[in-house]
Amino acid sequence: MSEVSIIMGSKSDLPVAEKAINILKKFDVSFEINVASAHRTPHRVEELVTKSDAKVFIAIAGLSAALPGVVASFTTKPVIGVPVSGAINFDALLSVVQMPPGIPVAAVGIDRGDNAATLAVEILSIGDADLQKKLAAYRKEQADKVIADSEKVKQDVGC
Repeated sequence: MSEVSIIMGSKSDLPVAEKAINILKKFDVSFEINVASAHRTPHRVEELVTKSDAKVFIAIAGLSAALPGVVASFTTKPVIGVPVSGAINFDALLSVVQMPPGIPVAAVGIDRGDNAATLAVEILSIGDADLQKKLAAYRKEQADKVIADSEKVKQDVGC
């Protein structure tokens, strides 16, 4: 069983998916990954979604970025859309965030596979105290890095 299903619109989306994979691995969250196009292989998308036992879906797509919405149309489970940068970034972003009433897709920033995975972990942590502890430690790690960066900047500029 995979807790998260990552679906990419094309193989070229892999660098964005790798950001998500790194976060999921950090939290020991199981995942599956597939390539399926909302336009070129819609039946494959349907099959992947309806046969998956995942609790959360991450759909990564560029251009018209219809994939997150199509994934959401086949499930009542949470879907997180990741728009992929391209020649015209707003096309993908708007496609992910402008869903019709009743079929929501959570959206993260352009190319932010890492934030999609973090959000997936947060969703999964609702019923998992161990994941909640890991998230708290991760947040502290991030805060500590900012403080260390601040001290380094002060040192570098002579304050």
